[in-house]
Amino acid sequence: MALSLARRVQTTSRAGWWTTRRRDHLLGYLFIGPQLVGSLLFVFLPLALVFSYSLNEWNVLADTFSFVGADNYQRLLSDPNVPSVLTATGLFSVGLVVFNLSLALLLAVLLNQRLRGTTVFRTLFFSPVVVSLVAWTIVWGFLLQKNGGINAILQVVGIEGPNWLRTGSWAMVSVIVVQVFKNVGLNMVLFLAALQGVPKELFEAARLDGASAWTRFRRITLPMISPTVLLTSIITVAGSLQVFAQIAVLTQGGPGTSTTVLVYYLYQQAFQFHHFGYGATLSVLLFVIVLALTLLQWRMRRRWVFHEA
Repeated sequence: MALSLARRVQTTSRAGWWTTRRRDHLLGYLFIGPQLVGSLLFVFLPLALVFSYSLNEWNVLADTFSFVGADNYQRLLSDPNVPSVLTATGLFSVGLVVFNLSLALLLAVLLNQRLRGTTVFRTLFFSPVVVSLVAWTIVWGFLLQKNGGINAILQVVGIEGPNWLRTGSWAMVSVIVVQVFKNVGLNMVLFLAALQGVPKELFEAARLDGASAWTRFRRITLPMISPTVLLTSIITVAGSLQVFAQIAVLTQGGPGTSTTVLVYYLYQQAFQFHHFGYGATLSVLLFVIVLALTLLQWRMRRRWVFHEA
């Protein structure tokens, strides 16, 4: 009798511990487990290693690895190339974000109309997204040469085009345009999906009240798709700060340092000049910039994102 009572008490205590809430928590941890392990191995661990490398000087050719403390960060502050590199990075990022988001939203608004052939144009504008980045850049490199396809078209109408990739101001514009045309289709699709989710009743009510097309767009469309605008802006800003292949293939950072953005300068220091410690320091700087801009955009969402308080 006493043994049976003890077993009942033990079973009851186990059942009391293994509650529905604990089971749901365990199930949730199992679902996020693979993503958590992947983040730890491929995001947080590399970040920690990069920070540790920035405190050391690693010479692969001489096979030496020595602790230098904050010397690499002092070098970063005194590097005469850093201001021009940050300027080029800022110009590229601002130009890419403004033109990409503006063009993507314009295309999405136009293709959201019920017109014949819109499906073909959607496919046409989205197709560069799935094309190999290097192949896309190489083709544009041929088109933008002094005797390339772009200048040949301009000569037909009597205009002599510049050497796009070897003239300082035009080189940056060319790189921005190539990148905009490559990825504008992705943001266009995101905007298009958001536009199709806006209730038609709102536009009908505004039209009955006499609101113009611009007023309807500014007062209804933009607020309703503002969460998508936030998403695309964060993705585009972060991507613009990490551009590398376009610079490496088209301009190699030239002419001079006019198109030497931070990632390409990092590559030069680490893999061309073998200053891996200083390259890691530049990586830390890039991480801080991306993190700060992302947090700033996330912070500002309360002012202009619909339904955010």
